[in-house]
Amino acid sequence: MASRISCIFSILLLVATTSGARADFTDGKLPDGDYHCEVYLLGMFLSLGDITIKGNVYSGPVTFGTAQQAYNYQMDANGVISWLGPLGGYTAGGNTISLTQATLEGAEASFDIIMRQPDGAFTASTCTKR
Repeated sequence: MASRISCIFSILLLVATTSGARADFTDGKLPDGDYHCEVYLLGMFLSLGDITIKGNVYSGPVTFGTAQQAYNYQMDANGVISWLGPLGGYTAGGNTISLTQATLEGAEASFDIIMRQPDGAFTASTCTKR
């Protein structure tokens, strides 16, 4: 598990250091839209809900219904996102966000959330624009 987390961090750092990625993040925003989040666990993909992005504001994740409140987020020139409010189960029950890294490939956008669980284990999920 530790080697898998190291591999994920290495990939995220490689993406963050490419010159094309920096240029795409200069406005500090993700493209507006709904991002579907899922995690690969025990041989299958599990849905973690949708996060909606509008400008510098996010809401969710939501599995059913609508989000109750929206919060601001910030993104630096390298695509590292700081959530300025709660993020559902990612920040509940003793969980914390270790890193969120955005990726832009042309018109396609996504971000990876690395969450640290109360027992110290890490879980990575990917949120892809629908």
